[in-house]
Amino acid sequence: MMAEASFLRTLQEMNCDAITQKQQLAVKQHMKKSSKLGEMASISKAGYGLLKFVTAVLGYCEVYREVKPKKERVEQLEAEFNAAKKYLDKLTREINKLEEDLNKLNEKYATAMKKRMQLQEETDLMMRRLEAADKLISGLSSEQSRWTEDLKQLYLEKERLIGNCLLSAEFLAYCGPFTYEFRRDMVYQCWQDDIMQREIPLSQPYRIESNLTTDVEISTWNSENLPPDELSVQNGILTIRSSRFPLCIDPQQQALNWIKKREEKSNLKVLSFNDPDFLKHLDMSIKYGAPVLFQDVDDYIDPVAENVIQKNVKTVGGRVFVILGDKEVDWDPNFRMYMTTKFANPVFNASVYAVAVVINYTVTLSGLEDQLLSVVVRNERPDLEEQRESLIAETSENKSLLQVLEDSLLRELSTTTGNMLDNVELVNTLENTKTKATEVMEKLALAEETAKDIDKLRDGYRSVARRGAILFFVLSDMASVNAMYQYSLGSYLEVFAYSLRKALPHTILARRLMNIIGTLTKNVYDYGCTGIFEKHKLLFSFQMTVKLEQNMGRVSQLELDFFIKGSVSLEKSTRECPAKWISPQGWENMIKLSNDFQETFGKLPQDVEDNIDEWQLWYDLDAPETLDFPCGYRQALSNLPFQILMLLRCFRIDRVYRAVGDYITETMGEEYIMPPVISLDSIFEQSSPMTPVVFILSPGSDPTAELMKLGDRCGFGAGKFKYLSLGQGQEPTALSLLDVAISRGQWLMFQNCHLLLSFIRRLEKQLEKITKPHPDFRLWLTTDPVNTFPIGILQRSLKVVTEPPNGLKLNLRNTYFKMHPQTLDCCQHTAFKPLVYVLAFFHAVVQERRKYDKIGWNICYDFNESDFNVCVTILSTYLTKALKAKDARLPWNSLKYLIGEVRL
Repeated sequence: MMAEASFLRTLQEMNCDAITQKQQLAVKQHMKKSSKLGEMASISKAGYGLLKFVTAVLGYCEVYREVKPKKERVEQLEAEFNAAKKYLDKLTREINKLEEDLNKLNEKYATAMKKRMQLQEETDLMMRRLEAADKLISGLSSEQSRWTEDLKQLYLEKERLIGNCLLSAEFLAYCGPFTYEFRRDMVYQCWQDDIMQREIPLSQPYRIESNLTTDVEISTWNSENLPPDELSVQNGILTIRSSRFPLCIDPQQQALNWIKKREEKSNLKVLSFNDPDFLKHLDMSIKYGAPVLFQDVDDYIDPVAENVIQKNVKTVGGRVFVILGDKEVDWDPNFRMYMTTKFANPVFNASVYAVAVVINYTVTLSGLEDQLLSVVVRNERPDLEEQRESLIAETSENKSLLQVLEDSLLRELSTTTGNMLDNVELVNTLENTKTKATEVMEKLALAEETAKDIDKLRDGYRSVARRGAILFFVLSDMASVNAMYQYSLGSYLEVFAYSLRKALPHTILARRLMNIIGTLTKNVYDYGCTGIFEKHKLLFSFQMTVKLEQNMGRVSQLELDFFIKGSVSLEKSTRECPAKWISPQGWENMIKLSNDFQETFGKLPQDVEDNIDEWQLWYDLDAPETLDFPCGYRQALSNLPFQILMLLRCFRIDRVYRAVGDYITETMGEEYIMPPVISLDSIFEQSSPMTPVVFILSPGSDPTAELMKLGDRCGFGAGKFKYLSLGQGQEPTALSLLDVAISRGQWLMFQNCHLLLSFIRRLEKQLEKITKPHPDFRLWLTTDPVNTFPIGILQRSLKVVTEPPNGLKLNLRNTYFKMHPQTLDCCQHTAFKPLVYVLAFFHAVVQERRKYDKIGWNICYDFNESDFNVCVTILSTYLTKALKAKDARLPWNSLKYLIGEVRL
C-alpha cells in the first residue's frame, strides 16, 4: 500500500472523521504490542513517521470522539442559530416592516392627536366664544335698545348740531350778567324763535342743561353745595364751560362757597386785589396750575392782572408764558382764575365784560326756598334731612360710578382688536359692569323712591321755607332804598334759625308751622326795623305785606303795577272828566282802573258821574280813607283790601300813606306798624364776636353814652371798653386796639367810620381772618349813612339805626322803654312820676315838631335822649329837695325855666 504512488495523497486526503470506533480499537490493539514506539525512529524513519501519523490520527479520533458530539451540537446549534437567525432576520424584517407601519401609524396618530387637539382647542374656543357670546348678548341686550335709541338721537343731534351750538354759544357769551327770567326770555323766546325762523336745525325742546352738562355732573355740583335750582345749574355751566375767567355777582356768597368746596383738593388760593402780596401768590398759582379765587372784587381790578384775565399768553421757542407786572411767568394750562363780588348791582368798566364772563349768582326765590327748607327740616326732623343728604351724596356717587362703568365698557368695545369674543378682559369687564350696574340701578331706583317719600315729608314744611324766602327778598329789596340796608344770606339764616328755636312747640304739625311762620315774620320785621330809618319803616312793612299777599294770590302783579304807577299811557281818555275837583291824572287812573279791573271797577266812571256830589263830599273829608266810599264800594271791596288802596289812589293820593298803615293793620296786624323799640341790651344779646354792630347815625344821635352804660352793667367798664374816633393817621392805632381786643375779650368801639372808609375795608379783611376770637370780644362801629360804605361789613353786621321813632305814640313808647326802673324810683315825691310822664309827652312833641322844619322850629335842634335825661335829673333834684324841705308847693318856675333853657 505504501508503495502506491497515491498513498501519501490518500493519507493527506483521508477523512479522519470517518474512522469508526471499531477501527480505532483495532488499530490500538496492534499498537499495544509495540512497547517501545520511540525506538521506531531508529528502526524505520518511514515507519516511525507512519507511526506518528497513526498516533496522531488516533489522538485526533480520541479528540474527535469527544468533540464530535460537541461539534454536532455546534452544528445543531449553528443550524438552529442559522434557523433562528433566519427567523430573526425574518422577524427583523417583519419588525422593521411593523416599525415602519408603526411609525406611519404613529405619524397618523400624532397627526390625528394634533388634529384632535386642534379640534379640542377649537371646541374649547368655540365654547368660550359661545359662553362669551351668551354673556355679551345677555350683557349688551339691555343696552341695545338704549344705545340704539341713543344712536338715533345722536344722528338727530348731529343734524341739529349747528343750531344747538349756536344757541349754546350765545348763552355762554351773553347770558351771564342777567337774571333767570331775562335769560329764559332771551334764550327760549328771542334767540330760539329767531333760529327757528331762519330754519336752522335745532333740538326740540332745546334745554341749556342737557346740551352743556350732564345729570352726573349736576349731581356732583349739588354735592359740592351748589343749589339744585335751574339758575344755579346755569351759573355752574357758565363758570365751568366758559372760555373766559368768571366774575361772579355773588351777594349771598353761594358761588364763593361752591368754588371753595369744588377746588379745595386743588390747593385753591383765596386772594384779594387789596392784599399786598397777591402778585406773589398769583405768580406761583399760574406757574404750577393751582386755582385762584379773588373775592370781594369791587369796581376796581388791578391792571397788573389784566394779561392774566385776558389770557394774553405768548409762546416763544416752545415756552408758553404770560407777562405779570414786569416779569414773564410760565403758563400752566391747568391754571384757572375765579373772581367774586358781594355787590348785587356792581358797576364794572365795559372792558371787564369783554375779558371776563360776568355771572349773576343772585339767589332766586325758588332756590332760596329749597335751601331754607333744608334748614327747617334739619331743625324739625334732623333724621329726615340727614337721610336726604346722605341719599344725595350716594345718588351722586352711584351716578358717577354708573357713568364710569359705561365709559369703561364702551372703551373696551371700541379699543378691542381681533375677535371680540376672545377678549376675556372685555367679557369680565362686561360681567362686572353688568353686576355693578344692576346693583347701582337698584340703588338708584330705591333712592328715587326714597327721595319721593322724603320730598313728600319735607314738603309739609315748605310753607315755612316759602315764607322765609319771601321775607329775605323783602329785606334785600330795601338796599334799593338806601345803600346802607345790606343783608347777607348768612346773617339772615341766623335770624331764621333763631325763629325756629323760639317758636312755640306743638304736637300738631299745622299748629307748629303756624307758630314758626308767625315768629319768623315778627322776628324778621323786628330785625329789619332795627337797621332802617323811621321814614322807611312803613315802606318796609308795606313791602312785606304786599309780597306775602302776592304769594297767597290775594294781590296780583297787575294790581301792584297800577298802585305804583297808575295810568302811564300817553294817550288821554276820550271820556271827559265830570268835575274840576278831580285831577286829570286821577280821572285817567279811574278810566284805567275800570278797564283793567272791570269785575270790581267796571262801573266806576259812571258811578262817579251819576253821584258826583256824593263823591265830592267824601273827597272833601279830612280822612276819607276811614269812612265808607260812596256807592257801596267799601262793602263790595271788603275782601279786597288792596283794591281799596287802588281806589283811594285815584282820588286822594295824599291819604294813601295813612291808608297803607290801615291796610297793613288789617292784613298783618297792628304790631307790624309799630316798630320795635331798640334796646342795646337786646342788641348785645343778638351780637357775637364774629358779628360787629354798626350804628347808623341820624343827625344829633350818639349811642356812645348808652353803650358805655351797657358796658358797665355787663362788666365791661373802665379798661375793658376801648373806643377810638377814626381819622387820618389812626389806622395803626386802630389795628393795634383791634388785635388786643380780640385776644383779651374787650369791647372796642370805632367812631365816625365814614371818615376813614379805606380802614373799614382793611377791617373787613381782618375780621374775615379771625377764626377763634375771645368769646367776650365785641366790635361796635358808628357811621353816618354813606353810599360807599364797604358792603361786606354791612352784610355781616347787626345794623342799628339811632333815630327817634315816628309818631307821638311810638315816641312815648320808646322813651318809656329806655327808661330804667331805677330812674322812676330815684325820687319819692308823689308828683315825680306824673311829671316824668308829662316830660316824656313834652319830649315827644318837640321831637315831632322837627318834621316841619322851619315851621316847627326856627332854629334846628336835635332834642335827643341826653336832653331828656338831663331834664329828668333836674326834675328829680328839685322834687327831692322839696320833699326834704317838706314843702308841698312844686317849684314850677324853677323847673319851667331850667327845662326850657335846656330844651329850647
